[in-house]
Amino acid sequence: MSSFFQNPVVRHLVLAVCSVAIFVGVSALVLNFLTRHNQQKPVPDFVGVHIDDVVRRARQADLKLTVVDSVFAPVYAGGTVVEQVPAAGVEVKRGRRVFVTVTSHSQKMVPVPYVTGFSLRQAKNMIEMAGLEIRELRYVPNIATNNVLAELIGRDTVKRNSNRQLEVGSGVTLVVGRAANAPWVEVPRLTGMSAGQARSLLWERGLNVGEVSRDEGINLVNQRDARVYRQSYGAGREVELGTRVGFSITLENEKLPE
Repeated sequence: MSSFFQNPVVRHLVLAVCSVAIFVGVSALVLNFLTRHNQQKPVPDFVGVHIDDVVRRARQADLKLTVVDSVFAPVYAGGTVVEQVPAAGVEVKRGRRVFVTVTSHSQKMVPVPYVTGFSLRQAKNMIEMAGLEIRELRYVPNIATNNVLAELIGRDTVKRNSNRQLEVGSGVTLVVGRAANAPWVEVPRLTGMSAGQARSLLWERGLNVGEVSRDEGINLVNQRDARVYRQSYGAGREVELGTRVGFSITLENEKLPE
């Protein structure tokens, strides 16, 4: 046997095999360490917890935290986490980044744009870009159909130099012209849209938003994920300008029509 290993070719071959085995073993250990194999832990439940406590708990769990959005929800105290990705209980490795949405302490105030004299479509776009909504379209006889004749906040008329401000999401009333021979409009198909998309499309067509019903479980936070599954007037039906079209929203995809 000793003479066998004294053969230089055999000796070098054995050394090479041993070197490869050692290299593979060390590489596996290093890779296992770098990937933290079998070191996954469930993400804590941060929803309903104040951001200060969430930061502390994320640090203890060796997780990175990023606030991606803030929403105004009066039912929660300011600074409360209302949404997280990944969700609580999902197994992740240490160092994983968790994205959270928190509630703001107060609603942001924004300037009200002056839209009198613009077309309804232009006015709607300007109002939405400011972070506001249309509360009501009030049609009055006028030769210029869908021309904005006045803009109201409550009973107050918005003038060019009013410098009024409202909370984000608030609504303004637009007084809009309608000629005697103005054609009726088709009700758009709303199913599958979010509530915000549905409202915007109705205003653009010169229609008012009727009653919006929400399935049980929909709140101020998750309603942005809800979709329209039913509307009070069928798509394609012709109605007068200013008609109120209501709709229902749900979080259950199986309720959505094909």
